[in-house]
Amino acid sequence: MAPSLTQKFDGKKFLWDGVNYESRDEAQKALEAYKDKGFDVELVESDDGQFMVYSRRVAAVQSAE
Repeated sequence: MAPSLTQKFDGKKFLWDGVNYESRDEAQKALEAYKDKGFDVELVESDDGQFMVYSRRVAAVQSAE
């Protein structure tokens, strides 16, 4: 069964990056890369021992001038 494309954490919607990581270390590296780009991230371990990274980023508010 495929992981959910979206998950809610603390009432906020996160999107799965589409990769099933085989190890926590691989997933942690991806998580850190997203963090470095300004994303909020969450790491989830599935029942079969794979890891998924979910991320979100709030769009910057642009003024209408």
